[in-house]
Amino acid sequence: MGYLEVSNSLTNKRWIGPSNATERAAEALMQERNFPLPFCSVLARLGVRPDYIDEFLAPTIKNLLPDPRKILDMDKAAKRLLRALEKKERIAIFADYDVDGATSAALITSWLAEFGQSATLYIPDRIHEGYGPNVTAMQSLAERHEVIICVDCGTLSHKPIAAVSNTDVIILDHHLASETLPDCVAVVNPNRQDESGTLSHLCAAAVVFLCLVECGRFLREKGARSPNLIEYLDLVALGTVADVAPLVGVNRAFVHQGLKIMAKRNRIGLVALADQAKLNTAPTPYHLGFLLGPRINAGGRVGNADLGARLLMSENSEEAEGLAALLETLNAERREIEEDVCANAFKQAEERGLDKPLVWAAGENWHPGVVGIVASRLKEASQRPAVVIGIDAGEGKGSGRSIAGIDLGAAIQNLVEQGILLKGGGHKMAAGLTVKTQEIETAMEKLSSLIKQKGIDDKEPPSLHLDSVLMPNAATIELVEHLEKAGPYGAGAPSPRFVFANMQIIFAKRVGEKHLKFRFGDSREKILDGIAFDAFKSAIGETIEQHSGRRFHLAGRLELNEWQGRRSVQLRLEDAALLQAQAA
Repeated sequence: MGYLEVSNSLTNKRWIGPSNATERAAEALMQERNFPLPFCSVLARLGVRPDYIDEFLAPTIKNLLPDPRKILDMDKAAKRLLRALEKKERIAIFADYDVDGATSAALITSWLAEFGQSATLYIPDRIHEGYGPNVTAMQSLAERHEVIICVDCGTLSHKPIAAVSNTDVIILDHHLASETLPDCVAVVNPNRQDESGTLSHLCAAAVVFLCLVECGRFLREKGARSPNLIEYLDLVALGTVADVAPLVGVNRAFVHQGLKIMAKRNRIGLVALADQAKLNTAPTPYHLGFLLGPRINAGGRVGNADLGARLLMSENSEEAEGLAALLETLNAERREIEEDVCANAFKQAEERGLDKPLVWAAGENWHPGVVGIVASRLKEASQRPAVVIGIDAGEGKGSGRSIAGIDLGAAIQNLVEQGILLKGGGHKMAAGLTVKTQEIETAMEKLSSLIKQKGIDDKEPPSLHLDSVLMPNAATIELVEHLEKAGPYGAGAPSPRFVFANMQIIFAKRVGEKHLKFRFGDSREKILDGIAFDAFKSAIGETIEQHSGRRFHLAGRLELNEWQGRRSVQLRLEDAALLQAQAA
């Protein structure tokens, strides 16, 4: 039985409420600090102890930054980079084509620029070269450079790195590694198999940042000047959120502090991008993940792979504005392609069943630049790991997205080792794969079986986790401000979600084609506004719009709505359920 007896909501989900242990912990926190109980419920769910509350609510780099030397090969990488700097050696940056790769490349190039040294940027074409280093590109770079730094890639690139001679290669990565590592100067990767795993949550931009911290330590020991790396945290925050890295440990501090740096609008490229996205408020993790990130990615998906990185590196306003405008255009093109693939993928996945351990779809000529986004859409809709594959010339190239508790990267790497997939890898929440067309069905069956072994059953409906029940009069501006202090929220730290039980719909109106505005409350309580995006893609829109006086349980996130200087609380509705007696 689901929370509030909801086992099959209007989006076909089972609701799950807090455990008894979490409720007891929340009450203890409330008694200890006199915070609102709903806020304490969130802290308890996040595992915050009473003696750690103040530190948790104000995450700082000083308190949370790990010693870079705890990561294997870090000192080797930093020393080799500094030697290249001192000797004015030619440096090439080989980066992945996504946001994490772009921010990683921008971090190093910005750092080098402060010493008056430039670097060659190389980002492979997604379609023609694929992910990571390749032999041709690496050999070409080696002919013209003394050092090649691979960022957000390289850990599994044994052959391309072995093909390089007379050039030192440094790898700064976070993707899952095999038992053997490429033969190079340093492989700095918290997800190496011989690592402790304590920093496995870092994205590549964070690994690069720690490498620069280590470089700064060496410089200070020599009495030399070191750049102020705090000003680089906007890039680290963007890479962390866009790569869906868990917002735990130092990642919370990276994003918390990075948003403050970004709000200062000092980085020309990000200012131009934010202006294109019409971002006119202080940035939040949502803006990084859903406004800025997709625009940076657009170049790698449907345009030139290096556009996003070049924008982040730009020191010229006119150049930055031009690049941002181009990325805006490409992002609009990406959305059109995505919608077409999304419609076909959802139709196919629904026919197979969105309640399976693995949700997947494959189609001819599906653009490889959007399959990852569509996989993310499928994952969100089903609350299941999802894979979407584009087929071309007898080969399928796919991208997968996972849910908490399921290490998709490891599962895909397992299939590579078995010879079922041609290539594949990634990390827990996202991974890519290449498979022969005739092997797609078999590979997806094997992957589904591996996921099922991890605890997902096709008999279990998708779930929605809720923190507690609220009444409208408890949804105050003060509560929302408290909740914001417990952020940032994202992967590994889901946003607080509450349910308003037994609510009457006062007003409901369709907005545009897909959205719903409504007001709700109880005769004894105040009235709240609500917004449900894409409501008419599910049963939510029509059912609430035509409520006929029926009562609902309404679940979602609280947010502040600001209009003409007035601040109010509204519910961003994510799910709803008719009261069981009425539903019957």
